[in-house]
Amino acid sequence: MKNVTEQLILSLAPNSAAAANGKKISKSGGFQKLYRSEDDTLYMGECKGSGKNPYITSADYIDPDHPVFRCSCPSRQFPCKHSLGLLYEMMSDKKFEICEIPEDIQRKRGKIAAKSAPAKAPEDMTPEELEKAEKKKASSAKSAKSAKKKKLRKQLEGLDLVEKAVKDLVAAGLGTMGGASLPTYQNLSKQLGDYYLNGPQRLFNRLMIEITEFQKDNLEIHYDNAIDTLEKLYSLIKKSRVYINEKIENDDVANDDTILYEELGGNWKLSELEALGKCKKDAHMAQLSFWVTFDEARKEYIDTGAWCDLDDGNIYLTKNFRPLKSLKYVKAEDSVFGAADVPSMAVYPGEINPRVRWDGASLRGLNDGDYEKIRSLAVPSVSTELKSIKNKLQNAMASPILYELVAFSKIGKCEDGTALKTRNGDTVLLEDFPELEPTVARLEILPNAKLTENGVMLCGFWFNGEKRRISAQPLCIIPYSKNIVVRLLY
Repeated sequence: MKNVTEQLILSLAPNSAAAANGKKISKSGGFQKLYRSEDDTLYMGECKGSGKNPYITSADYIDPDHPVFRCSCPSRQFPCKHSLGLLYEMMSDKKFEICEIPEDIQRKRGKIAAKSAPAKAPEDMTPEELEKAEKKKASSAKSAKSAKKKKLRKQLEGLDLVEKAVKDLVAAGLGTMGGASLPTYQNLSKQLGDYYLNGPQRLFNRLMIEITEFQKDNLEIHYDNAIDTLEKLYSLIKKSRVYINEKIENDDVANDDTILYEELGGNWKLSELEALGKCKKDAHMAQLSFWVTFDEARKEYIDTGAWCDLDDGNIYLTKNFRPLKSLKYVKAEDSVFGAADVPSMAVYPGEINPRVRWDGASLRGLNDGDYEKIRSLAVPSVSTELKSIKNKLQNAMASPILYELVAFSKIGKCEDGTALKTRNGDTVLLEDFPELEPTVARLEILPNAKLTENGVMLCGFWFNGEKRRISAQPLCIIPYSKNIVVRLLY
């Protein structure tokens, strides 16, 4: 019998509700019959459902590290509650009758094996097979190139629509965007999806949200946010048009190492990033903070992890996007209180705290050497870097917040609020970034007052437009006196 733990079941479940329902099915005797193959690679069960016939659910362990779950129920969750219930039956050491592996499972296994089987090497092919393979490859490449060109031209058409709307809006004034004209702009935003312009579409949605809120409460912050969004949208239009025209003129449709691809709405595959050389081997990453935000313009939750590269001190971000329309099918990420040893890490294009992603990693606790490394990688001063930080943040295409490790000597009150004094004696005001959960107030309820002296802080630097200065939001503290990470966001 396979060794199944509840922790494993929870890690496989698409959400906590599915796991709870699976456990309930198991406890209530929902399974009428249980089977397993003699080689211990397949587990099956007949589970009572809403109809007269039971659901047939199975857990296929032909690849022990990546079990495949199948069920005859209509659920779109994978694994569904019946599959999770089967795992709970396995965990409970229920008796499973020995059975033959059904023919349909064998056929499905064969298809999976055929897809994953390595292609025959050219030297092993017959002349006829080689000619056929080359023709197929050439035809596929030609079709893909033609489709990409067509998409690029369609994006140019969409950019013309957006630019005209932006110019009309600026000429008439942002105040005209409400009332009767709002449905017109909402309809335009929907159209942008047909032009493969998901990035401009999100910015346009954000612009509408800010204008709508401004008309409700008349707060200047919404107007300022609308202007910032408008600047970013216009910058994206100009840079994207140049980028797309150059690709068409040069007959080059390959993906480039640029944030414009994703900003326009493209989605990177790990293989594409690796082909561009955007990959780091044998990375050692320590998660220092974690938070969940809701992006109204995107209509999705974003789970973000801030990771310190233990080799060079760079702060990278992992992001998990969970759209509202498919929230029940996308599993939420969770905090990692430790480190990840990653064989191969893909790095997305971007200048400020690039996004990273990996398919497999070994998780472990932080050791003494990791803590010493984190402390050694923190910058002792920010005064010399503030100008560079400000320039990066004011780039219309950049993220509005920059994360960096800072070594500090003291955290305390000042005339303007709470401030951090770096190890070299310069200071930076600690203020909450509007789009993140507040953390500055949590500095006053730390379990030990000594945590505010001599340590390392992960800071989120952001430009406070109202006060015209750089502020920093505290995310975590690593004291020099003790090997712990005190998270203010987790």
